[in-house]
Amino acid sequence: MLDARFVRENADTVRRAMGERGSSWDLDAFLALDEERRRLIGRTEALQGRRNELSKAIGELMKAGKADEAAASKDEVRAINEELAEDAGLLEKVEADTRDLLMTAPNLPHPSVPVGVDETDNVEVRRWGTPRTFDFEAQAHWDLGPALGIIDFERGVKLAKSRFVLMGGLGARLERAVINFFLDTHTSRGYKEWWPPLLANTESLTGTGQLPKFEDDLFKTVTEGLYLIPTAEVVLTNIHRDEVLEADDLPLHYTAFTPCFREEAGSAGRDTRGMIRVHQFDKVELVKFATPETSMDELESMVVEASLMLELLGLPYRIITLCTGDIGFSAAKTYDIEVWMPSYNGYKEISSCSNCWDFQARRASIKYRDPASFKGSRFAHTLNGSGLAVGRTVAAIIENYQNADGSVTVPEALRPYMGTDVITAG
Repeated sequence: MLDARFVRENADTVRRAMGERGSSWDLDAFLALDEERRRLIGRTEALQGRRNELSKAIGELMKAGKADEAAASKDEVRAINEELAEDAGLLEKVEADTRDLLMTAPNLPHPSVPVGVDETDNVEVRRWGTPRTFDFEAQAHWDLGPALGIIDFERGVKLAKSRFVLMGGLGARLERAVINFFLDTHTSRGYKEWWPPLLANTESLTGTGQLPKFEDDLFKTVTEGLYLIPTAEVVLTNIHRDEVLEADDLPLHYTAFTPCFREEAGSAGRDTRGMIRVHQFDKVELVKFATPETSMDELESMVVEASLMLELLGLPYRIITLCTGDIGFSAAKTYDIEVWMPSYNGYKEISSCSNCWDFQARRASIKYRDPASFKGSRFAHTLNGSGLAVGRTVAAIIENYQNADGSVTVPEALRPYMGTDVITAG
């Protein structure tokens, strides 16, 4: 959530940023509400001041025997109390409307974010690895997986609906191997592992920015009104909702494996085959809490952490900086990591690493204190990233490590988890 005072005092900056984002957020409506709020506050303070004067004068008038004048003052006080009660109701509504409007405002892009309209304006930062050249006709994972008996798309649909996937045998083991490999690597490098709930309440999803704007993208329980999490970012970030952290404890580095659930699994007609866009997918998430002075460095190190997983697996990738027209709602700056997918003859997103600045912390009231530097508390900065999306990693392994006979070589880093060097049919 944006700071109301900042928006009011920097309206031109906010208007320009919203334009660069391609956002239709109604700044003028906010300014009108803010002006009305300040008018009501000023009027309330004036009326309270007048009431205090009258209350003080009433006692003096009664002592002086001026009962009629005292009675008139009492009538005026009663009238003022009625006006104050009415204004209190108006002010409460204006403040609620202001907060609701601010809740729909996207974050402001960091000054280092390139200005652009859509994904075509994203900027490539670097590449790692060389895409493999096959001396045979390579297969897509949606063909090779079923042929090996490790992925069953048809039964996934039978069990649930379209864009759900069933994995079996060495396919299930490969999924589990990737999860454990990611977690073991991250935790060995200073990340604390959590095992969080898969259902989250409204406050949690509001804190990270999924609600209220993206409710249609979520699966919701009928009885309890809880939401299946679209990412572990929701629960990991909200661990410290309504808390004040100590500066000496920052940065905090958290990780968790969870299944993730998204009702809206991508644009209609895009990536509908295979495991790229599905309603349920596994992901190992990275979340950080940092001070404003260190958060941008923490973003860079998070990208290194996520991309290291691909390097250890020997999967070629590239890193891009998202432009203003392509960054997510809560993000101030985002790097996407894209893995090479032979079936697309191109790179596909496998991680997004974002610095949300104080946007989520303001919504979730996550603060920190540093008595040596300032009084009171300030909002922390939150960061999140995929480390990595497991299903897409599995798909990339199947495609990049396939052999002419239809088998798939297991990456060396995963062999201790798999108990085999190769995946074959049967």
